[in-house]
Amino acid sequence: MIQGDEPFHAGGESIGQTVLDFWRWAGADLLGNVWRGVLAEFLIARALDVTHEPRLEWAPYDLRTRSGVTVEVKSASYRQSWQQSRPSNITFDIAPRKQEWNSATNEMRTLVVPRRLADVYVFCLLGREDLAKDDTDPLDVDQWAFYVAARALLDRQHPRQRTIGINPLRTMVRRTAGHEVAEVRYRGLAEAIESAGRKAAGLSG
Repeated sequence: MIQGDEPFHAGGESIGQTVLDFWRWAGADLLGNVWRGVLAEFLIARALDVTHEPRLEWAPYDLRTRSGVTVEVKSASYRQSWQQSRPSNITFDIAPRKQEWNSATNEMRTLVVPRRLADVYVFCLLGREDLAKDDTDPLDVDQWAFYVAARALLDRQHPRQRTIGINPLRTMVRRTAGHEVAEVRYRGLAEAIESAGRKAAGLSG
């Protein structure tokens, strides 16, 4: 795995820039949609202690726990990189997939019936609605709220829906008994994901 100190080079000689320089340049905006999404994946991976495996861009799911639960991570933020007069509308992508990539064969196959591919979905929400009191810091894990839902619950309640808003998620948390969905803070993530994974597998939790 790349460490960050590897130099860019020409003719066998360093040109004075490293991979870390590239990361600083490319990923400085952690509120932007692209890097905030990657950051959310990293936070979940760290909570699950699976950062030893590098991120795969085209995998059918974002992460796999050590027990084998597959996880899809989605992120949203009330605050964006640009100037705002009101907080962003919070929605998350839950669309069933039409294709699945096999990393072992490097082949993309079309699914006969579109479906969601991960056992568990984790919806990561950054910040608060009151932009007038904005202190949004993506590095402060206490500013993130996490909604952990078993795929079976999404399939049962929203079988064809492509997106879900924050209010329907909160409603599911209030109305659903058991371990199929939970709102947790960072330190409760691993337990909530494993619990939802057991539910997804049809095991008692």
